[in-house]
Amino acid sequence: MGHSIDAAFLALPLERLADAALTRAAELGAAGASVRVVRTRTGRLRLRDGEVQGASDDAQTALGVRLARGGGWGFAATDELTADAAARAAESAVELAAACGGCGSVELADEPVHPGVVWTSSYEVDPFDVAEVERAALLAQWSRRLLAAPAVQHVLALLIAVRENRFYADAAGTSATQQRVRMHPLVWAFGARPDGGTGSLRTSGPPAGRGWEYLSGRGWDWDGELAELPDQLAAKLRARPVAPGRYDLVIDPSNLWLTLHETVGHATELDRALGYEASYGGTTFATPDGLGTFRVGSDVMTVVADRTTEHGLATVAVDDEGVAAQAWPLVSDGVLAGFQTDRRTAAVMGAARSTGCAFAESGLHPPLARMPNVSLRPAGGGPDRAALIAGVEDGIYVAGSDSWSIDTRREHFQFTAQRCHRIRAGRLDGQLSGVAYQGRTTEFWGALEAVGGPQTYGLYGADLCGKGQPVQTSAMSHGCPAALFRGVSVARAGPEHGR
Repeated sequence: MGHSIDAAFLALPLERLADAALTRAAELGAAGASVRVVRTRTGRLRLRDGEVQGASDDAQTALGVRLARGGGWGFAATDELTADAAARAAESAVELAAACGGCGSVELADEPVHPGVVWTSSYEVDPFDVAEVERAALLAQWSRRLLAAPAVQHVLALLIAVRENRFYADAAGTSATQQRVRMHPLVWAFGARPDGGTGSLRTSGPPAGRGWEYLSGRGWDWDGELAELPDQLAAKLRARPVAPGRYDLVIDPSNLWLTLHETVGHATELDRALGYEASYGGTTFATPDGLGTFRVGSDVMTVVADRTTEHGLATVAVDDEGVAAQAWPLVSDGVLAGFQTDRRTAAVMGAARSTGCAFAESGLHPPLARMPNVSLRPAGGGPDRAALIAGVEDGIYVAGSDSWSIDTRREHFQFTAQRCHRIRAGRLDGQLSGVAYQGRTTEFWGALEAVGGPQTYGLYGADLCGKGQPVQTSAMSHGCPAALFRGVSVARAGPEHGR
C-alpha cells in the first residue's frame, strides 16, 4: 500500500466524464446508473532458450455506463474519453434498457455509499518502472541456468505484468479510484524421454498481486525452485506409469488450488445456481435451498471467500457495483454456507447486501458476478507435509497444476499434475507418470481426512479465468494447505497427459 495512482490515469478527466454520463442518465429517467473508466496496461515477454522471441506492452482505456430504465438493464461503452461521448454512452444505454424492458429484475441489493475511495494493491516496485531489457535479462539468466543441466534440452520462459486502474462512480454518491498490480512468471524445462518423446516440467510459482520484487524472491523462492527443477525433470522423464486404481492422495496446494477453483469456486457462483450462467460454463450442483444443510465435504473442510486477501488477485477496495470488499464463508465444516453474489443476484436471493463480486474485464464490458479469492482453510496446529505423507501406507503425492476436465454441473471431474510421487509405507518412492485423479465433487471432498497446518499453506490462483458470453477474463487467488484424501480413483493418462 501507499503507492500513488498512475499519473497518466489521473490525468484523465474522470470526474467530468462521470458527471456527464450520470447527469444525462438522470435527465432520461434512468435508475441505478454507474460509470466505470478502466485502463489496463499489460506487458508480455517470451524467451526461448534464453533469447527473446516476443515482447509487447499494450494499454487499453475505455468508459462504460450501466443503468436501468423501463424494467430493463442497459449498458454502453466507448473508448472516446470526452464528456460528449460519455453522455452519448448514457443515451445508448437508456435505449438498450428500453429494448430489454421486462427481460429480468432490475432490483439491486442495498449498499452504503462509499465516497472518495482511493486504494492501491500491496506491492513494492511497479513492474513498469523496470526497463523491459532488465526484465528480459532476468528471464534469460534463469533460462541459461536450467540449460546448463544435462536433462534440460530447451527452456521456454514467459512473463506477464499487469497494472489495472479503475475509476467508479454511481448516482448514489459512491466513487472509487483504484490501482492493482500483478505478476506471473512461467518457466518450462523440456527434456527427452527414454521412448524418444519429449517431457516437460513447469515452475509452480503462481500469479501474484505483487510487483517486480516478486521475481527477486519476495513471496516465492524462485532460486530454490529453479535449483530443484532439473533433477525433478530428469526423474519425471524416466517415471514409471501409474497402475490405475484407488489411492490415498496427499495433494500439494500447488495442485489443489485448481481443484478448489473448479469444484467449489465456480460451483458457489449464485448466477450459476439461478441458471443465469449456463450455456458457456454450465450450472452447478449447489443450490440456495441447500444453505446450511447440504454437505459438500468432510467436517475438516472450511472454504472462505475473501476480497481483502493481501496480494490476492481478486483483492479490491470496492467492486464494479460500488460494494465494499468483504470476506464470508462458502463451506463451513463441510456444509454449504454461502454463495458469491453481485447486487442483482443478491436481491433475487433476498440477501440484505451483495458479497461484492461484480467485475468487468474492461470498460468495454458490463460487470458480471466473478469469483473472488476462494481459499481452503488450514488446520491450526495441523500436520506438516511430511506428517501427512507419513500417514499413508500406499498412495500418491500430487504437486503442480496441469490439465483438468469437469462436467456442466461441476460434479464429475479429472485433474492431472506436474509431478506425482508414489508413497509407500509413509515415504516417497519415485515419480509416477500419467496420474489422473477423478471423482465426484462431493465424494472427493467427503474423502478429505486431514488438512495441513499453516506451514503447508500457499496462495496460488488463476489470472485468465473465463466466464460469460462474450467471454470475459478475470484473476483470482486460491489459498490451500496440503491435504490428505482417502481412496481416490486414479486413471492413467497418456504421455505428458496427452500434450
